[in-house]
Amino acid sequence: MSDTSEMLAYYAAPGVMTATGEQGDFMAGLPTDVAGLVQVVQGALIHVFWAERYGRTLSEEEKATVNVRPADEKLALMRQANPAPLAKARPLEQRQVGNCRDFSVLLTALLRRQGTPARARCGFGTYFMPDHYEDHWVVEYWHAAEQRWVMVDSQLDDFQQKALQINFDALDMPRGQFVPGGEAYQMCRAGQADPDKFGIFDMHGMDFIRGDLVRDFMALNKVEILPWDGGWGYLTEKKFADLALFDHLTGLLTGGDAAFPALRAQFESDSSLALPKNGSSLRLEISEPESE
Repeated sequence: MSDTSEMLAYYAAPGVMTATGEQGDFMAGLPTDVAGLVQVVQGALIHVFWAERYGRTLSEEEKATVNVRPADEKLALMRQANPAPLAKARPLEQRQVGNCRDFSVLLTALLRRQGTPARARCGFGTYFMPDHYEDHWVVEYWHAAEQRWVMVDSQLDDFQQKALQINFDALDMPRGQFVPGGEAYQMCRAGQADPDKFGIFDMHGMDFIRGDLVRDFMALNKVEILPWDGGWGYLTEKKFADLALFDHLTGLLTGGDAAFPALRAQFESDSSLALPKNGSSLRLEISEPESE
């Protein structure tokens, strides 16, 4: 098997966060095209920070569901709220609360369920505020006919596209609209961009960029952690100070498909990034770090 074939087979299979489980009739009738699956995702989720603009006031309990990591548990919550097939858009009040990661993870899960190579990406969107790189997640899927990765922002429905005055195709985003974590770090490390323009709310700067770099690295290894997960593995102050490590990770993340074998080897060789194997309800939590 060639390196490309191995890579595509890897991203076509579900990961620990994107397995959809045995959902029976709930998953029946899903579209097979990307545009249709994006509509399904948008009809199932509502963004925690956009809800009020749609006219829905969220309870604290509803907001807390953004802490649910795996897709199968998100789907279970959706089914509990409305047992109709997922292909049918939910009324606004029945949509599961999520964030950009959830929109991306769910689309990735649905694509992988159908055997389409797909991967969530963590980095920064340039289209939320002028002269700013906003913390964000998107999806890449493999377009077999064109032999290329296509970038999709599954969060950008018609309402958001109008509000943000989006002037590009959210189903085939041009390069530069979204900057993955590794590219952002590379830009700032070289003095080509201001680190303080990267982040969200009052959180920004090089440490924030390093965090998104790690999240993108993890996502490319099919472990799509939460935006606020930290304190383990590479997400520690001690690791953040290791410039050689982050320069190495940046090389892996910006090296294109040719870097896939090395990226996987880096992940597999570092035990601090391993998931626990106890099979308990914490099976998807990142393992606690050894003393730093």
